[in-house]
Amino acid sequence: MNEENIDGTNGCSKVRTGTQNEAALLALMEKTGYNMVQENGQRKFGGPPPGWEGPPPPRGCEVFVGKIPRDMYEDELVPVFEKAGKIYEFRLMMEFSGENRGYAFVMYTTKEEAQLAIRILNNYEIRPGKFIGVCVSLDNCRLFIGAIPKEKKKEEILDEMKKVTEGVVDVIVYPSATDKTKNRGFAFVEYESHRAAAMARRKLIPGTFQLWGHTIQVDWADPEKEVDEETMQRVKVLYVRNLMISTTEETIKAEFNKFKPGAVERVKKLRDYAFVHFFNREDAVAAMSVMNGKCIDGAGIEVTLAKPVNKENTWRQQLNGQISPNSENLLVYANKEESHSKTLGKPPALPTRLNGQHSPSPPEIERCTYPFYPGTKLTPISMYSLKSSHFNSAVMHLDYYCNKNNWAPPEYYLYSTTSQDGKVLLVYKIVIPAIANGSQSYFMPDKLCTTLEDAKELAAQFTLLHLGPFW
Repeated sequence: MNEENIDGTNGCSKVRTGTQNEAALLALMEKTGYNMVQENGQRKFGGPPPGWEGPPPPRGCEVFVGKIPRDMYEDELVPVFEKAGKIYEFRLMMEFSGENRGYAFVMYTTKEEAQLAIRILNNYEIRPGKFIGVCVSLDNCRLFIGAIPKEKKKEEILDEMKKVTEGVVDVIVYPSATDKTKNRGFAFVEYESHRAAAMARRKLIPGTFQLWGHTIQVDWADPEKEVDEETMQRVKVLYVRNLMISTTEETIKAEFNKFKPGAVERVKKLRDYAFVHFFNREDAVAAMSVMNGKCIDGAGIEVTLAKPVNKENTWRQQLNGQISPNSENLLVYANKEESHSKTLGKPPALPTRLNGQHSPSPPEIERCTYPFYPGTKLTPISMYSLKSSHFNSAVMHLDYYCNKNNWAPPEYYLYSTTSQDGKVLLVYKIVIPAIANGSQSYFMPDKLCTTLEDAKELAAQFTLLHLGPFW
């Protein structure tokens, strides 16, 4: 690494002062044989590593690293991440001042190494009292296109998107829950690369672009949930899509039990999709092969293995705008493409701890009902004597934490506007009186809802996320 790479651009952005710091980076390069260059606000270590032949590692080999101490650099970070496997490229985001920006991207040579890094280094104590966050990083190649005429078929949408944008690979369209001859009013467009998707989004995003005379909605699609192979090998739940609204759980259970009576433990159906739980994984895999593409009540169904999700990570990703909530999260399984990507569905189950602690989370309270027998002794209690894991909604969590901090209850203020198609859209502003005179006088999400309950829940979720420093 030459002097320019150490000192930054035009001498205005020193990486670190002192010969010891420079020597540490040079020693790392000499020891590993990796090159290091700084460009466009980031410093690249490797990419490719010494002796690498062939194309870069495939999608899914990169992890995102957050909450890095600002005065920590590659000579300390690289040895930590080498514990999970061979690093193809380490990209540390840099400030103009020479400090790092608190996050980095680490690309490994295999997906297995990336998954191992997530398992062993997420919440890793990088320095006393300093914990880093590690999660999968994926280049999004998919756009969400909303407000599509419902009578349009997949082929028509694919042809139209190829006319107006470049690099289109495929279009994913789902039939309406109530009328299988129509689509749901939205589609997912897959592009050949992240760059192609980004260029298409830039062209379509102004909001004035029309398809078939309709002003469309365009945004990044929620990334598909990546689940490691080891976890998927334990899944014994099937996700069944494209069911008729009228199809019952009993019918689904009977159909899936046909190939092996008694194999199905239970079925949970929501609108036109369902989760079929099996007693044994082998039976679930066999049923998936037999039932995929079959007809139930006249509808051709799609059957895949359900993907388990981390409910706490899902909730936090949703609040950061990375994914949209949907009712499937309540079942601890998600198949993201089924949701309306940019609208609020039923709120997902909330995490059992929201204070950023790194100790293992307490067991989740089972959500079910029990018979209430005559003569059962009842004891009056206050909701504030319960644990946070007893609450499922963000509204209750927010009230609970305000009480725990000896604050007055949150104040909700409702506002509305009208959408282009005439719908009333709602949003709540929340004021926490105890901190209203501080740096944040109120909390208001950047998304509007069609129902009062969803608006209140989303505002509470947004507020809880931003209250982190106060807990």
